[in-house]
Amino acid sequence: MKSFALLGAPKQLWPDDLKQQFLLANRTGDLVIGVDRGALLLQEMGIKVDVTEGDFDSLQKNELAEIEKNVADIRYSNPEKDWTDAELAIRCAFLDYHVSHLTLFGATGGRLDHFLSNFLMALKPEFKEFAEKIALIDQQNSISFYNAGKHLVKRQLGYKYFGVVTLTGVLNLNINRAKYNLAKYWSANPVSFSSNEFLPGKDAFELSFTRGVVAVIQSKDINRFQNI
Repeated sequence: MKSFALLGAPKQLWPDDLKQQFLLANRTGDLVIGVDRGALLLQEMGIKVDVTEGDFDSLQKNELAEIEKNVADIRYSNPEKDWTDAELAIRCAFLDYHVSHLTLFGATGGRLDHFLSNFLMALKPEFKEFAEKIALIDQQNSISFYNAGKHLVKRQLGYKYFGVVTLTGVLNLNINRAKYNLAKYWSANPVSFSSNEFLPGKDAFELSFTRGVVAVIQSKDINRFQNI
């Protein structure tokens, strides 16, 4: 079973097919998580929410009542908590429901400190085992995480570009079968290798390194007039 969660980043940053992805999750029996106000937003789209968590302090009483009426598993958190909403969703999905993969929507954009918290959470020791099973997706980007080893990174539909971002120091970083290859790179500091591309006719590139944590950001250009 996979899991899909909606957080509270701006709606204009949602992927265009977000509703369709959640409806498909309902049909296939995958776990749908509404994080705080994300639960209400999902219900407004006609999506069945399986579990929700948050302090819900941004909701009106009638809005919270609607969630409490329709969601079977509700987890109330203290506003002054040690875990972020995204981290609580990860713990819920993997530790309680034992999902195979978690996709987070609404985890980018808005406040920069919130985005960085979500982007860097793969570095926390308690999430290391789940890092490669987590994706952050918005209208323009799909972010995945990798621990040391050899990986075949598959191209996702609609994405032309990718960047490799070292979140820690890395050793023996290699990028092969891409437009711009890299061999035996090492650094003690994080660095971003941006604007790389998949080779024509190829649906993957090879990534390997012997130490560190790396994020791969697949991205695409957006026509700023398309939603006007």
